[in-house]
Amino acid sequence: MTSETFQHRSGVSVAAAPGASAVLAEFGNYLQAQRLVDRLSDEKFPVEHVRIVGLGISSVEQVTGRMTKGKAALAGAAGGAWLGLLIGLLFGLFVPGIVWLSVLPGSVLIAAAWGAVFGFIGHWASGGRRDFKSVTSLEAERYAVMVDAEYFAEAAAIANR
Repeated sequence: MTSETFQHRSGVSVAAAPGASAVLAEFGNYLQAQRLVDRLSDEKFPVEHVRIVGLGISSVEQVTGRMTKGKAALAGAAGGAWLGLLIGLLFGLFVPGIVWLSVLPGSVLIAAAWGAVFGFIGHWASGGRRDFKSVTSLEAERYAVMVDAEYFAEAAAIANR
């Protein structure tokens, strides 16, 4: 196998092994990286050879509120109600006539009650070690648009227009 030479964004010619990729551009936010890939796509560039890579990844946990035993029971009841609705609909397929209309609310209520019990017990068992609700996400400091080495020159020509 032979290696190819491509022009890195720094202006230096670099040799790369087949299958390697190079950074075409780096951006401070995802939207800018997405715009470059969209522009490449608009120019009929084979975008299946492009990746958007998040660099400097951080896990961010946003606290959304306080969790109490009552809120845990309510959240458990809501989850149980959805499960009960699904089970009630499935049972409804096998119940003759209009009887399924009584099966459906019954299964929702029973599952909601059990969900509330398990939600309450689950939070109570934690002993107050986690008395808050949160949402976790990944965030990147910057985003690199990377292109397979053999397509780099073509992508760079489009990006520099």
